[in-house]
Amino acid sequence: MSQPVPDSKLPVAVAFGLIAVGLVIGLIGGFTEGSISGGVIAACGVIPAMVGLWKGIQQESQGTLAMSVVAVLAALGVGGVLIILRIVDWIR
Repeated sequence: MSQPVPDSKLPVAVAFGLIAVGLVIGLIGGFTEGSISGGVIAACGVIPAMVGLWKGIQQESQGTLAMSVVAVLAALGVGGVLIILRIVDWIR
């Protein structure tokens, strides 16, 4: 029988931290203009979120798993929006 993995929400916190940093970088340049660097940093939040997802599966913990899924979707969404806004600003 395998030992249960201790509950750790640290990867999810790191993912949301990267999303927040990406948003701050995007807001510094003006949110409607977007930011490639802010989008990439926010999208990098997927990596720790996926670690949290894996830990949630190992723990068989619904809370950690759910927060990790939200973090993955938020990281991809925020990163994508910031990058797309920057590309649209270049085209204008």
